Amino acid sequence: MTRFRFAAAGFAALSLLALNAGLAHADSMVFTSWGGTTQDAQKEAWAQPFTAASGISVKQDGPTDYGKLKAMVDSGNVDWDVVDVEGDFAIAAAKAGMLEPIDFTVVNKADLDPRFVTDHSVGSFYYSFVLGFNKDALAGKEPKSWADLFDTTNFPGKRTFYKWSAPGVIEIALLADGVSPDKLYPLDLDRAFKKLDTIKADIVWWTGGAQSQQLLASGEAPIGMFWNGRIFALQGDNPNIGISWAQNLTAADVLVVPKGTKNKAAAMKFLAEATSAKGQADLAGATNYAPTNLKSAAMMDAKAAAGLPDKFTSSQINLDMSYWAEHRDEIGKRWYDWQAK
Repeated sequence: MTRFRFAAAGFAALSLLALNAGLAHADSMVFTSWGGTTQDAQKEAWAQPFTAASGISVKQDGPTDYGKLKAMVDSGNVDWDVVDVEGDFAIAAAKAGMLEPIDFTVVNKADLDPRFVTDHSVGSFYYSFVLGFNKDALAGKEPKSWADLFDTTNFPGKRTFYKWSAPGVIEIALLADGVSPDKLYPLDLDRAFKKLDTIKADIVWWTGGAQSQQLLASGEAPIGMFWNGRIFALQGDNPNIGISWAQNLTAADVLVVPKGTKNKAAAMKFLAEATSAKGQADLAGATNYAPTNLKSAAMMDAKAAAGLPDKFTSSQINLDMSYWAEHRDEIGKRWYDWQAK
């Protein structure tokens, strides 16, 4: 699930449009997501049943690229029909007029978690950033908190963080520095970057979920922040991969329809399938990301459901997507300037 936190809307992004020319047809549509095991699961849980029921084929594209999406809408040459994006981007994109409103006469809003529904988006899946660690590489030690992620004395070695400017890392730094969860917002950027400075030389950045898994499994970075589903996937092969749910940071990816899509009707029908109780249950079972349909949990295997983020709510913290949508540009500028120093 690779994330691109930049606005590459110039010639480079425009040139990519030609690669997708002709993808969308009356009997087909294009679904774009982040790639890897998550998109594989979305294809199996959503696209295949949708095609079987509707006769509309679903072409897969990706990874999601916000600059490319903007370039499509600006040019009026939109080749993506449904796109998996982050929640803060969806809020900002809706305000900028880049998205079609969701047709709730087709999509059943009543069954969806209201935290992950807006006029222009519906929840794709619900995830947590968690503390992951490799017990072998840490000589059996097991970190418990975000503060341990910054403790290079008791937990030596490289640590890995998400590279792009997005909700998560800033909050983790503040929590590790003792900020109370209810005092996180507005974000104290000075304090957060001061805390990050203490381990900057030890940070290895990951740009996508597969890379994060490789860094942890190999021991190159034996401790770090991860999407909970990526840890779940690793634990199937390596029981010495550990996880701490303390102060897990939650958010949802959401599904949007770009303004000017050529297949709006098909896109809305696809959203109905993707957010259905079964579609969400099947995706959750394959990825260990939580469903956004409130009726899905009852359809899931009890063991699989027990490892979902919504079972670890005692110290859970909801990332504030509205705050990030409002401040994403100013935070991003400081973030990338700091990384470059």
